Amino acid sequence: MDKISERILQELSRDGRISNLELAERVGLSPSACLRRVQDLERRGVIAGYRAVLNRGALGIGFLAYITVGLNSHTKASQVAFEQAMSRAPEVVECHNITGAVEYLLRVEVPDLVAYKRFHTDVLGTLPQVNAITSYVVMGSPKDGRG
Repeated sequence: MDKISERILQELSRDGRISNLELAERVGLSPSACLRRVQDLERRGVIAGYRAVLNRGALGIGFLAYITVGLNSHTKASQVAFEQAMSRAPEVVECHNITGAVEYLLRVEVPDLVAYKRFHTDVLGTLPQVNAITSYVVMGSPKDGRG
């Protein structure tokens, strides 16, 4: 990937709604050449999509926690069952299978502590494959690439 394509990606990462004309000006290309490059990046899968950055506070989501989850069994069936349960849980924004002392890292976003306790008890607490849960409540985010 050349420097111009890297600049295009950088600009689109900052503002996915930038016009092609503005993007072309910022990266020093003609609009038609810029559009061809963006379409090529999309076709090759380098650009996988575009998203809106949501204001969690405006949506009533005031509580963010990261949770590590350890399973009591390292079987494929346990992992599949856990991952399916997390994909059905709207509170879980991210679910990552990780290395280390536990198997999963979750990013959970809910309105408040009461909603978090409900998720912790009624969702995680009911899964038979879950052995350990450790919560890390976010008090602030001085840098958050999600916006």
